[in-house]
Amino acid sequence: MRLNNMHPPRLLRTASFRLAALYALLFTVSVLILGAVSLWTIRDALDRQMTDRIEAEITTLQATYQSRGLDGLVAAARTRGVGPVALDYAVEKPPGTRLAGVLPNLPARSGWMIVTGGPRREDALVEPAERLRALVVDLPNGIRLAVGDDLSRIDDVQETVLTAFGWVALLVAGLGVGGGVLMSLGFLRRVDAITRTAEAIIAGDLTRRITLRGSGDDLDRLAGTLNHMLDRIAALMESLRQVSNDIAHDLRTPLSRLCQGLNAARAEPASAAEYEQAMDRAIVEAEGILETFGALLRIAQIEAGSRRAGFRTVDLAEVTRTVVDVFEPVAEDQRHRLCAAIAPTPPIHGDRELLVQALVNLIENALRHTPTGCTITVSAASAEGAAELAVSDDGPGVPEGERVHILDRFYRREASRTTPGSGLGLSLVAAVAELHRAELLVEDAGPGLRVRLRFPRDGR
Repeated sequence: MRLNNMHPPRLLRTASFRLAALYALLFTVSVLILGAVSLWTIRDALDRQMTDRIEAEITTLQATYQSRGLDGLVAAARTRGVGPVALDYAVEKPPGTRLAGVLPNLPARSGWMIVTGGPRREDALVEPAERLRALVVDLPNGIRLAVGDDLSRIDDVQETVLTAFGWVALLVAGLGVGGGVLMSLGFLRRVDAITRTAEAIIAGDLTRRITLRGSGDDLDRLAGTLNHMLDRIAALMESLRQVSNDIAHDLRTPLSRLCQGLNAARAEPASAAEYEQAMDRAIVEAEGILETFGALLRIAQIEAGSRRAGFRTVDLAEVTRTVVDVFEPVAEDQRHRLCAAIAPTPPIHGDRELLVQALVNLIENALRHTPTGCTITVSAASAEGAAELAVSDDGPGVPEGERVHILDRFYRREASRTTPGSGLGLSLVAAVAELHRAELLVEDAGPGLRVRLRFPRDGR
């Protein structure tokens, strides 16, 4: 998808844009609240400063009047009322005669008041002051003194603070919206990449994977999980395809033998005994086919992972001891020597029935493919803190080039073609190992073959 063709409503509907817009709104409201608190604090401080300055000036002029009289007070008021930041003064004598100062006519009462009108200073051409805060006091002999200051200075500071916080709020909102747009564009690009990959897989291309950015963020972790899931699906699909091919090739021979035997029995005149023998051979062939299908279904069930729901704590040493006890007379009947080397093992989390089946398959495989008189050793031990199960023999072993294949379904070595079996025993062991997240190792026992299952260290 091209960014210049992106439909705006879709951009606005993304979770990243909404989250960024929400944070932008929260920050903007926070800035406005901070501005209001700062404005109130600054105005209160300026008000207190103005009040303290006027009261201090009144105290000074009262002292001047007491020491120098009315003339000294008038002279001081005229002198102190000059300057760019000077206060405003007024000195009156009865009956309301103005002696000095530019404050407007004073009301009859004393105390704090707000007065309006009149220029701020006698020596400057300035705009008339709209509002002044003044303190009026009565002096002896009917003299009235007033000192005031222009409230427009506080108003100017207030306007400056409001303007500054207004611009800051606009900047925060703009950055929040812009950041939301950029985040949404990146989010949509990555979502579209995931969508394109999913569409390609739907179309049949199971090799497609989502490209990781390496950032380790939520989308990267999601993409990694999806890729892992796709790998698993691809492996299952490949396994299904392989099973289909294996069934088509490896079950065709016994089915052909079954059909040929039945056709021959029907076509050629025979006695009742011969018919019975033909039926017996057909039943044996059918049972072998059913056994193969049963093994395939069991492997498929294990690979699907549904058996993990029934996992419990399992003592691998106890499982090994039980299976060895059962197979000792079987091995003796086949003139093999079955030995056990069982040590305490850490508990594992697994399916006891499947673990028993895997160990049985390993022992049966060793009994079936080793010459008479060989020794088969079954061991359970703790290796580097992890439980480990192994079955080894001192037979002819398996060439290194074939070890990777003996776990495949229906794989049988040339030397074992005449040996009974379907070639699924070790495949089931591999499926059980994967279900339990165990490492399956096929090694040279020098002489013979060793198959080891090393379970996770945490037992899970």
